[in-house]
Amino acid sequence: MFASRAGAYLALFVPFLLTFLNLVDGVKHENFKTCDQSGFCTRNRGYADKAAASGSSWTSPYQLDSKTVSIKNGQLTGVIIKTIDNGSGTVRLPLVISFLDSGVARVTVDEEKRQKGEIELRHGSPARKERYSGVQDWVIVGGLTLDQNVAERTTDQDETIVSYGRKKNFQAVIKHAPFSIDFRRDEETQIKFNSKGWLSMEHWRPKVDREQKEGEPAPPESTEDESTWWEESFGGNTDTKPKGPESVGLDITFPGYEHVYGIPEHAGPLSLKQTRGSSGQYDQPYRLYNSDVFEYEMDTPMTLYGAIPLMQAHRKDSTVGVFWLNAAETWIDIVKSKTSSNPLSLGIGGTTDTQTHWFSESGLLDVFVFLGPTPKNIIQDYSELTGYSQLPEHFALGYHQCRWNYVTDEDVKDVDRKFDKAKIPYDVIWLDIEYTEGKKYFTWDKDNFPDPLGMQKHLDSHGRKLVIIVDPHIKNEGNYPVVDALKSQNLGINNKENNIFEGWCWPGSSYWIDAFNPAALAWWKSLFAYSNFPGTTPNTFLWNDMNEPSVFNGPETTMPKDNLHFDNWEHRDVHNVNGLTFVNATYEALLARDDPKHQRRPFVLTRSFYAGSQRQGAMWTGDNLASWDHLEASIPMILNQNIAGFSFSGADVGGFFGNPSKELQTRWFQAGAFYPFFRAHAHIDSRRREPYLEASGYVEPIAQALRLRYSLLPAWYTSFHTAHTTGEPVMRPMWYVHPSDEAGFALDDQFYVGDTGLLVKPVLKEGVTSVDIYLPPISNAPYYDYFTFETYTGSRKTVHLDAPLQGHTPVLMQGGHILPRKERPRKSSALMKFDPYTLVIALDYAGRAEGELYIDDGESFEYQKGAYIHRRFTFSSSSADDSNNKENNFSLVSDDLHTAPTKQTTAFLKTMKDVRVEKIIVVGALKAWEGKTEVVVTEDGEKERKVALQWNGGDRGKAAWAVVRDPGVRVGRGWKVEF
Repeated sequence: MFASRAGAYLALFVPFLLTFLNLVDGVKHENFKTCDQSGFCTRNRGYADKAAASGSSWTSPYQLDSKTVSIKNGQLTGVIIKTIDNGSGTVRLPLVISFLDSGVARVTVDEEKRQKGEIELRHGSPARKERYSGVQDWVIVGGLTLDQNVAERTTDQDETIVSYGRKKNFQAVIKHAPFSIDFRRDEETQIKFNSKGWLSMEHWRPKVDREQKEGEPAPPESTEDESTWWEESFGGNTDTKPKGPESVGLDITFPGYEHVYGIPEHAGPLSLKQTRGSSGQYDQPYRLYNSDVFEYEMDTPMTLYGAIPLMQAHRKDSTVGVFWLNAAETWIDIVKSKTSSNPLSLGIGGTTDTQTHWFSESGLLDVFVFLGPTPKNIIQDYSELTGYSQLPEHFALGYHQCRWNYVTDEDVKDVDRKFDKAKIPYDVIWLDIEYTEGKKYFTWDKDNFPDPLGMQKHLDSHGRKLVIIVDPHIKNEGNYPVVDALKSQNLGINNKENNIFEGWCWPGSSYWIDAFNPAALAWWKSLFAYSNFPGTTPNTFLWNDMNEPSVFNGPETTMPKDNLHFDNWEHRDVHNVNGLTFVNATYEALLARDDPKHQRRPFVLTRSFYAGSQRQGAMWTGDNLASWDHLEASIPMILNQNIAGFSFSGADVGGFFGNPSKELQTRWFQAGAFYPFFRAHAHIDSRRREPYLEASGYVEPIAQALRLRYSLLPAWYTSFHTAHTTGEPVMRPMWYVHPSDEAGFALDDQFYVGDTGLLVKPVLKEGVTSVDIYLPPISNAPYYDYFTFETYTGSRKTVHLDAPLQGHTPVLMQGGHILPRKERPRKSSALMKFDPYTLVIALDYAGRAEGELYIDDGESFEYQKGAYIHRRFTFSSSSADDSNNKENNFSLVSDDLHTAPTKQTTAFLKTMKDVRVEKIIVVGALKAWEGKTEVVVTEDGEKERKVALQWNGGDRGKAAWAVVRDPGVRVGRGWKVEF
């Protein structure tokens, strides 16, 4: 019986499997909806079109009942009354506007009948009747303290004005009839809600049988298109929609803002394109519906693997933003309109308004509003709400070597040895699904991986780690204890009949863990205990793939929307946050497997993500192609992740599908060395591509790129600490760093690394051996070539840099920064822990520079108890008149940034007592130092001493530079070097 069923299942499964195993010409568009194939998208677009066509005669049917408005303890409450089109009644929509201490405003609209459960579900569905509000429980971790000191007044114009924010310079101008909100900063409107009148909340209504029955009068015809209200079919699946139509939509306008960014994940430019009515732009809205889209296309608003519904609008010296907190399928239209204050100006000198239209299939209307005014303000406020990027273990910032699949434990050890033989550093080797026994997670293939502990002991000897894949689908097979427990304890996701849902993925017939279920979370944590998962060690870390979730035989390669999760919430309500809940379960499991006194920071890589996923680990951009356009697209995609709060991001180096040319492979490594998450990955059908296998002439530039990454690990780790404590991105676009420079607002092929001042412009096109890098208007500092010290002046101009294939990625240092690095090549980052540091000082025109260095043990949570070193390095003149450049006026000082030293601080300092600065390089060294041979060094607890100085004159456009060799100062102490 079982065998015959298995044979039938296999016959069904093989076509799905072949679809994923075989390389095809590109994404299968027919597997994914366009707007006109999505009922609620079509309805919301149609509603906007109707309003726009009506012009000034259009009146939004939503009105705030003035009698219900009250404000107390930082919250405005009231009831919006929706008048139904045919005049048959009204719908009550409770409104809450929360004004937070941070200066963020939150607007939430619910539906009273659904809220109270006063509706009837079709088909006897056990689904919840309310609109889903639980997404905040997974996403919001802080920042909700209310501002108790808001000022409110109601005017004669039937509007309510609330002043809020730290300086009370923000205002929410709430118009009652029709309902709309203008958000102002310093009396100027920055963001408008419902100014177009496109607010829409599809209220509950019973289904009316439109068929005429014999002997009865004909029922009234509907004034609306109900064809997708009650059920909707796509890809062989019918969505039964037991709650009927329930979408929410709102127009959000950014007056005076031409550029908008964010809403990852999409494969397009950083500055988002228009989606309606403009030649050369998109004709579809940006879609957020986490999906398994392999071999995805470039320059499209098509949905990908993750969703962060945060949008930032930017103009010169001003940034604002909105965060649309809804986990259901969401679409966003973008239209830009140019306005002119003078009708005779022909558009010259006018301003551009960006009009956006957001709509989600279900859930609340729940929007956070950020009024800036700087990009840093936006990301800090957003991070306070959703959490800061994880501070990863130090090894995770090194290079990761992956493919589908390393076939045996001896294969793993052989790769490891060959990296060493080639003197190429790496930190982590990865195992895809073939390490398991028959694709059953928490098992090892006994034939190919008979000794996983011995394999890991071999890796440990070089300080290296192992990452293995564990996905949310659990193989449906007899005598498999994991699936037996999942079924017997009701820990899986259910179908619409509330029975466990069965679908198809890599193992064949599978079930899916419901990570929303607290009992499932507890069970999942138990599976990772070392006793329950033999062959794993503290240096075994995790990769969560396919967690959109990917269901090979499901609609749009995912799960039916009328499936049921814990507490009977429909999958449609929670789809985009599903991947986050699974990674959360894995993150908690890795914590639970260790003694609480000696917990390691988990490392988990996820493909699917939502706002808040940055707290749990890293992401990558999914199944890309070995093509130049995918390399080029990786930069804006990762930049978009970073400005959306998810810094720990990267793309598969070399491309997952296909075989890169030698040139492409080399260029991708040179670019990937500047991804925050740096991993090469390859499909099972692709050739082996380990760096040491490349042909002569290509291995060395790849090895150089890897060594450059490792030398800069101190700067990378310090940048990640900044992201962890402030939310600021590790990889920063030009507009973020230079918010006044309009020429940089659309640039997305060059970027800065954290606060380091490193400006990077990778080669992204075939056959190119030079780049043109744009320099913003900086009057106080030059740029220096990182490798040659050639000097360039920033003044809104483009400079030409050679970039031969056998050379380096073009990198400039902005004057005024101090960069920490390590110069001793090692096999892995773990072996660099006690190596000395080099400080590279790039001077500005006044001879000044600053930088930071953050150090902790790189693996535990002891830094939260004070076990870290955090120093600020300052190079400046003690003279009141810097222009004198007098000899001995300049000094380099190390100051302690530790906020509250503890006993753990003292203990950590002892472990680092012998770690020193072995070299100081000053780029842009003063002419007055020529002939000077020594500097004076003073260090806490040590006698003053003199150390040799070597001055080198610049020529042919190169800066002069000076070197202090072995000043002998400790990184954990205060000290001063006088020049």
